[in-house]
Amino acid sequence: MRKALRWLLALMVLIGTLSTAGAATAATPEAVDIKDRLLAVPGMSLVEEKPYPGYRFFVLNYTQPVDHRHPEKGTFQQRITVLHKDVSRPTVFYTGGYNVSTTPGRREPTQIVDGNQVSMEYRFFTPSRPSPADWSKLDIWQAASDQHRIFTALKKIYGKKWISTGGSKGGMTATYYERFYPRDMDGVVAYVAPNDVVNDEDSAYDRFFASVGTKECRDRLNAVQREALVRRAPLEKKYEAYAAENGYTFTTVGSLDRAYEAVVLDYVWGFWQYSLLSDCASIPADAATATDDEIWNSVDAISGFSAYADQGLATYTPYYYQAGTQLGAPTIHFPYIEKKYVRYGYQPPRNFVPRDIPMKFQPRAMHDVDAWVRHNARHMLFVYGQNDPWGAERFRLGKGAKDSYVLTAPGLNHGANVAGLVADQKALATARILDWAGLPAPTASQARPLAKFDPRLDVRDVEREPALRP
Repeated sequence: MRKALRWLLALMVLIGTLSTAGAATAATPEAVDIKDRLLAVPGMSLVEEKPYPGYRFFVLNYTQPVDHRHPEKGTFQQRITVLHKDVSRPTVFYTGGYNVSTTPGRREPTQIVDGNQVSMEYRFFTPSRPSPADWSKLDIWQAASDQHRIFTALKKIYGKKWISTGGSKGGMTATYYERFYPRDMDGVVAYVAPNDVVNDEDSAYDRFFASVGTKECRDRLNAVQREALVRRAPLEKKYEAYAAENGYTFTTVGSLDRAYEAVVLDYVWGFWQYSLLSDCASIPADAATATDDEIWNSVDAISGFSAYADQGLATYTPYYYQAGTQLGAPTIHFPYIEKKYVRYGYQPPRNFVPRDIPMKFQPRAMHDVDAWVRHNARHMLFVYGQNDPWGAERFRLGKGAKDSYVLTAPGLNHGANVAGLVADQKALATARILDWAGLPAPTASQARPLAKFDPRLDVRDVEREPALRP
């Protein structure tokens, strides 16, 4: 009997020991430092960690296949950042569609859900570019597959709900990711995302510019743009001196004359993309009597005379490549400028990409995405600015869409956001984002961002496209 009791006691001790060991093993991931957990992901390496109160911020490289269909054919290092708050919080997956910032910053959905943020540099934007660069591997499916691999790797660490977001090209990117991998994200917040379904039909932009803002403001802008072309000769001499002083060349676009006209034709578009109606007071009131310097300074402040120099184009080669192969590019007309002053018109993306990079347009790419969004959107929010030219061709929802919304912020430009919506729409959007993130949300009218506004993390410039056009 005593032997049996001793045996039973020993068995209970053994079971207790195993249970304790199991509990310790299960708790181990929670005890491991988040940096070590991130670096334990195969293919992940640390570039640097930057301190920020209340967060850990990491700049990382992640090994990606150049071609997700044939991963054996080479890899490249893709830069990402992680703004870590807590693994118990939801995570926002952000990309602007261009280079990633290596300074801690928080996108609006991240503030709303008070969560973590993973930010991805878009493939082929340096330094996230394969070498040698096979440009045929720069397309929306390959980029969506980059996001899918990052999400799959990090979901093991950040196990709560995920929401993807981005502005402008980043909003397009978030939408394409949802189209190709609809089971990854729990919600999508796409800001000011253009949707150029039929590349050769751009009359929506002409209608937009005929009615945006006020007639007084439109007349001021149109007059300055026209005057810059009327005075092409003296202003191009100024441009030549400016280019010489800064070492600018024009091999890609073809000539300084082509670059000059491209900058001038961006002027009206650029104003409405980046400025508010109240900024019209800064535009010369009488272009005909303005000095050459006044015309030059106004155009330079809005369009930027460096934009179409080789040095200005180089950073955005991946964007122009995609505009000319899948995304499409707007073309607008200038009925208030006599034809004799416009030599080239809006130039195609091909003119802004080095000629040794082959390009062929794929007209079905945007048709496919547009049809998918109309009929399959789920937990998707599109936010546009009333005075943003890019919103003239936007995503729209069909009968198949579920719990999805297209909202417009009155008077706002390419920086439109949820905070700029009218009160009831702002509350609705905030409530839906919280719900998609798996957070208990009050009634829609009471929904508020969960994190306090931080002027260092939450203040940012308007999403700036390269020179506002293809």
